Amino acid sequence: MRTMKLGTSSLEVPVVAVGCMRINSLDKAGAERFVQTSLEQGANFFDHADIYGGGTCEEIFADAIHMNDTVREKIILQSKCGIRKGMFDFSKEHILSSVDGILKRLKTDYLDILLLHRPDALVEPEEVAEAFDQLESSGKVRHFGVSNQNPMQIQLLKKAVRQPIVANQLQLSITNATMISQGINNNMLNDSAVDRDGSILDFCRLNDITVQPWSPFQYGFFEGVFLDNEKFPELNAKIDEIAAKYSVTNTTIAIAWLLRHPAHMQPVTGTMNIERLKDCIKASDVHLTREEWYEIFRAAGNILP
Repeated sequence: MRTMKLGTSSLEVPVVAVGCMRINSLDKAGAERFVQTSLEQGANFFDHADIYGGGTCEEIFADAIHMNDTVREKIILQSKCGIRKGMFDFSKEHILSSVDGILKRLKTDYLDILLLHRPDALVEPEEVAEAFDQLESSGKVRHFGVSNQNPMQIQLLKKAVRQPIVANQLQLSITNATMISQGINNNMLNDSAVDRDGSILDFCRLNDITVQPWSPFQYGFFEGVFLDNEKFPELNAKIDEIAAKYSVTNTTIAIAWLLRHPAHMQPVTGTMNIERLKDCIKASDVHLTREEWYEIFRAAGNILP
């Protein structure tokens, strides 16, 4: 699979990341096949979070990949922390204890990347900085990032945090593309001009922060997938037309649409279906034309001023 640099780091990563949020839906043999197929396809970047399956997803993954030192050298592990029952928590104590739990469940000594999962209203940047410094100096975490944060929240962290923010994981798909449509409709008197995220896409591009789109096939907030959905007839017709041209599936085109954006995004898959995962990975080899990208954008109901 094609690779890219993650943010300002020296990490060379696949352009498609494998999300492991649903790996607990597989039996042992299924999990082993899924992980092995990922590696065979060159998809060696695995995204986790301490809340996925209450931690069981990280345990299942470690068992499925038969984690040892040799295996660890061949993969890139990312996990997230900061969500607790009924609250968000970026305190130093919680970050440090969360990472210890993550490492134990993944059966490894270090994470390649740690992301702060959702913004904590009570965040104290100095505490985050102390936690990051301790994790870096101990070798437990090599790179740091955030998830679901806007520019000012990142700037607030950077007031104290000295490590580069290499990634920002954000909800983005063809049908959930307000961070793109807002820029196009800037200064227009329509709903698409509403700035919901502080121009986070432009901010990440300006600061060399890799955007990692999550739920790349979802519409709304986990309402369902838009592919083959009767609610989106025009969009599916256009995607199917372009998929036929490239001799790939609609899944491939949905990911290729994200990869075509010059922000050099790294979509995070969520499927546990091996064939669908392969289709996602094939997007690495599909380069949509400018015309095709805009045709899909408009077919999703996005307007051009």
